[in-house]
Amino acid sequence: MQVNLEWYRTFKAIFETGTLSAAAQELFISQPGVSLHLNSLEAYTGYKIFDRSARRMVPTEKGKILYNFILEPLKKLEAAEQHFHKRSKSERATISVGMCFETFQYTLEEHIPGLPFNLIIKFGEYPQMQHDLDNGLLDLIVTPQKGNQKNLSYRPFSKEKIVLVAGSGTDRKELDSLLKKKDISAVGNYLKQQLWYSTAGDMEHLKNFWLKNFGEHPDFSPNYIVPNISSIIRCLSGGNGFSVLPDFLCKEAIASGSIMLVWEGNPPLENTLYFGTRRKTMYQTELEQLQKLFEEKWEQVHS
Repeated sequence: MQVNLEWYRTFKAIFETGTLSAAAQELFISQPGVSLHLNSLEAYTGYKIFDRSARRMVPTEKGKILYNFILEPLKKLEAAEQHFHKRSKSERATISVGMCFETFQYTLEEHIPGLPFNLIIKFGEYPQMQHDLDNGLLDLIVTPQKGNQKNLSYRPFSKEKIVLVAGSGTDRKELDSLLKKKDISAVGNYLKQQLWYSTAGDMEHLKNFWLKNFGEHPDFSPNYIVPNISSIIRCLSGGNGFSVLPDFLCKEAIASGSIMLVWEGNPPLENTLYFGTRRKTMYQTELEQLQKLFEEKWEQVHS
């Protein structure tokens, strides 16, 4: 186990403010995040650092000794940070954002060079993004899933439709005939026999689409598992096979004729997309600028 400097910053804030909530406000992270840092530091040192009470965190003798050890080194680090910023031409905030890889590629990538602040993009599963946002490791997430953390706020900004697509070389006469007859059971059986593309990260799209339209979980495995949705689109372009994808990510490929929109489902499967942020943040201006870029891109998609 390796010590994290942020644990010491959090410990110092708790020691000086006296409560977890006050430390959280000072550090602009969630109270659960403060607790996580404190528990990690206590596990690392092997000692109880505070006695918990209903109103105040009282440092133990070990806690007082630790505070005296780290106080001066932390002050020197903070002074070094201030000195570095003073020497910079302009102070730049650093914003950490979590989203899926394809959403980044499609919406934000082209705007990176023009941003007036530093940006760190992290990819991963949505529950982990929510956890990292709550603990102060991320400042913004773009997600179709809402968490229930009290410290987080979710604002809807658009929708994505999950659709069935095929490569332009796919023979779809039989499928179109079955869809026209509204023989949904036969449609499902036909599709199970075809070539399928997916990624390890977007199996949820296929599962949810199948459950919504056929009333069951898919009992087959995709033939090709590729790194991301962009890879699926490139593999399908001009070729043979099927996939289930968010409509905004394949709109351009459909317009160019390299892949085909086969079926939107009945009823269509739609996800609401949210901006997830902490309720208290020191980066409100920067986050609003990022959110505006996303909203403008989605307006183009749906226009």
